[in-house]
Amino acid sequence: MPAEWEKHEATWLVWPYNRSDWPGKFAAVQWVYGEIVRKIIPGEMVRILVNSLAHEKRVRRILARVGVDMSRIEFFHIQTNRSWIRDFGPVFLCRNGKELAVSRFRFNGWARYSDWEKDDCVSESIARILGLRIFYATYGEREIVLEGGSIDVNGRGTLITTEECLLDEVTQVRNPGIGRREIEEVLCSFLGVTNILWLGRGIAGDDTHGHVDDICRFVGPQTVVLCRETNPRDVNYRVLEENRERLEDMRLEDGSKIEVVSIPMPEPLYFNGQRLPASYANFYISNSTVLVPTFNDPNDRIALGILSEIFPERLVVGIHSVDLVWGLGTLHCLTREQPLIKADF
Repeated sequence: MPAEWEKHEATWLVWPYNRSDWPGKFAAVQWVYGEIVRKIIPGEMVRILVNSLAHEKRVRRILARVGVDMSRIEFFHIQTNRSWIRDFGPVFLCRNGKELAVSRFRFNGWARYSDWEKDDCVSESIARILGLRIFYATYGEREIVLEGGSIDVNGRGTLITTEECLLDEVTQVRNPGIGRREIEEVLCSFLGVTNILWLGRGIAGDDTHGHVDDICRFVGPQTVVLCRETNPRDVNYRVLEENRERLEDMRLEDGSKIEVVSIPMPEPLYFNGQRLPASYANFYISNSTVLVPTFNDPNDRIALGILSEIFPERLVVGIHSVDLVWGLGTLHCLTREQPLIKADF
């Protein structure tokens, strides 16, 4: 499984249509999507899933109004339940940089929601459209549930995840009866990794129950950014400090230490009294830009500056995400990269 900063052929999106994901904000979210597409297309194609021809026509009108080069857009009519393609979309694999394949994990609505059957078919549908070999992720006879936002890789053999998400046996149980050893065996077999790092818990407000892409992300083969909360009274303070302590003792696939770069947390955001999972770690690395969620917060500028130093050859762009995060996710959750293979050069 390649690292996200490696070259892409395209970025995949699901254009939103489920109004219940963004209560009262659905119209505004359409224009945020338009801005996301506009910032990605200078460096790669954008492939968009829509439910119907009528849906496609509405999307085309929005993209035309924001000035998107439509020659860089491809539409695919694949029905979905929701828009979080990071979690149910294809996990692309590369062999020697020349052959592309897909590891097909099951999706069950984060073991929380009932509307997921269409989303569960998306990974396989895209793989077949692209004519790619599919590896069905199993342990024995069991098909394994895994969401893309629950893992992150450095492209050299190391994967990072959380115990709260993948090992939970009480709250949101993805794979009942499957423990740490079995999960590690599956990850190594179907993602080509050799070294797995386990953090503890994720941030408050995350309805996925601990996705790692809200707290810690690889930004280089030996470097991660890790969220840090400076207010000791905030519920995230101890959680993030414990994860920092774990990282200090961890090693990469070659035995070297991990370079940890701190990135701040924004001030807490709430909707109807519910804490929202606002985090700068939910950025997306495209070929030409790094898209970073921003929240009208003083720490927006600090987070953008840190990531600009890490990615000096990419344009680091803030995308206003106060509306997006009402849906309990932001930029990384809504995108899925398709690696570029050498045959495409």
